[in-house]
Amino acid sequence: MSTSALPRAVFAMNPVHLPELFPAHLMARLGGLAQIDDTLVVRDFADRAAATALAEAEVLITGWGCPRIDASALEAAPRLRAVLHAGGSVRDWIDDVVWARGIAVSSAVQANALPVAEYTLAALLLAGKDAFGVRERFRAERTYPTAADHTAVGNLGRRVGVVGASRVGRRVLELLRPFDFSVALYDPYVTDAEATALGAERLPLDALLTTSDIVTLHAPDTPETYRMLDRARLALIPDGGVLVNTSRGALIDPVALTDELVGGRLGAVLDVTEPEPLPADSPLYRLPNVFLTPHIAGSLGNELERLGRTVADELALFATDTPLAHAVRKADLANSA
Repeated sequence: MSTSALPRAVFAMNPVHLPELFPAHLMARLGGLAQIDDTLVVRDFADRAAATALAEAEVLITGWGCPRIDASALEAAPRLRAVLHAGGSVRDWIDDVVWARGIAVSSAVQANALPVAEYTLAALLLAGKDAFGVRERFRAERTYPTAADHTAVGNLGRRVGVVGASRVGRRVLELLRPFDFSVALYDPYVTDAEATALGAERLPLDALLTTSDIVTLHAPDTPETYRMLDRARLALIPDGGVLVNTSRGALIDPVALTDELVGGRLGAVLDVTEPEPLPADSPLYRLPNVFLTPHIAGSLGNELERLGRTVADELALFATDTPLAHAVRKADLANSA
């Protein structure tokens, strides 16, 4: 295919992410798939300096910091046929007019799910060994625990409750298979047979919470899931239980969670919170039963290249009029990230 026959593409994102998403070898690959200026990264669709490129653009390659794609954006890019997102959810910045125009939308959400699931697996294994609590006590007392201190510790047969068979949730379930956990799943859109195929027992949410040693959240942030773990449901988790959240802070009542953690009845591994970040005076920063990280479970550092690879693969499909492998449909967004 001659260069002139290649589709025209434009980057739209915060430019700080461009070299991480598309290192030199991937940028070269993009250049062989589309006509694209790697020095132009749009942050405002009304930018006059980008007007000519946008007017000819058939593809937008987007990422974190992309301006909302609405009617005015489409007016600036009238030939647009596809949006390829080098990130996760597109829910908050793709306007209805994009779907109405029949513009193809693709996301690297599947690629971004992988490091989140890996972080979760590590958290589950360490929580089962009480590694977070032991570390705090070891630092404070500087003595080895006795055998009696370990009677409630171990991952053999430990009950893990997975809330949400999302992309991350399904990958977590897959990663759990080699271990001797007992796994339960809550997801209202999954059948008993599907849960069994995923290696889990399907349970109602309250039953899962009541019977799980560790609960890990992988549901999307939707009106349906807002505060799904309220004070009453947090109280269902057995004493000494651990809550892992790599999803969204809005899924949990933050006041009720803080009360449970300050009281010491539960432990938590929290990569996301509400608000985010927490206020500087939040007790969660200093509690020994809380392992708190600043939203690092998703793609960071060299993991971002995986998102760029996904976009390059999608661009290759688009350039040959082949259906996108990671297409997003508007109907999907009601129950997904």
